[in-house]
Amino acid sequence: MIGVRLLEQNQIFLVGRLTHDPEVRYTQKGSAMCRFSIAVNRRYKDSATGEWKDDTSFIPVVVWREVAERCKEKLSKGSPVHVEGRLKSREYDDPKTGSKRTILEVEARRVQFLALAKPADAQAPADRPETAAPSGKKAAGAPAAPSGERSTPSASGDGGPLAAEDGGPAAADDMEEVPF
Repeated sequence: MIGVRLLEQNQIFLVGRLTHDPEVRYTQKGSAMCRFSIAVNRRYKDSATGEWKDDTSFIPVVVWREVAERCKEKLSKGSPVHVEGRLKSREYDDPKTGSKRTILEVEARRVQFLALAKPADAQAPADRPETAAPSGKKAAGAPAAPSGERSTPSASGDGGPLAAEDGGPAAADDMEEVPF
């Protein structure tokens, strides 16, 4: 059918644990970029044997700017996280073979830390969520968690999408300059 517009949708929501410590690098323009991978499990019952089995996927994640620096401070191998973002593919030259490779990764716009903060960072009262705005300041008006529940800190700030002042998570020229 000609003239039919399809809804363009590219959203992903994942919950998993970091497989290694986050790595932060900086572009030539000074933008922080953090890379980590998360392990996402799916538990299912094998119909042939009746045994429960795990199917694990390892998913690369990229985070930019202030949120990238916050992830480096707060996360480590094994940390549970909730990641919201979009799928993005990129090409790079494999130094070992010299051929072009394509990778599919999640470009995160929000990362929520699902574990309590490290002891040195536990400065916020237990009844208020730890929320950081992109400028690094606490967001005004952050709602308090119901009594008896712990809130989970978010790297993106006010719970909304993270957008840089120049209009997006990363400028195209920034992405070209980071080799890993």
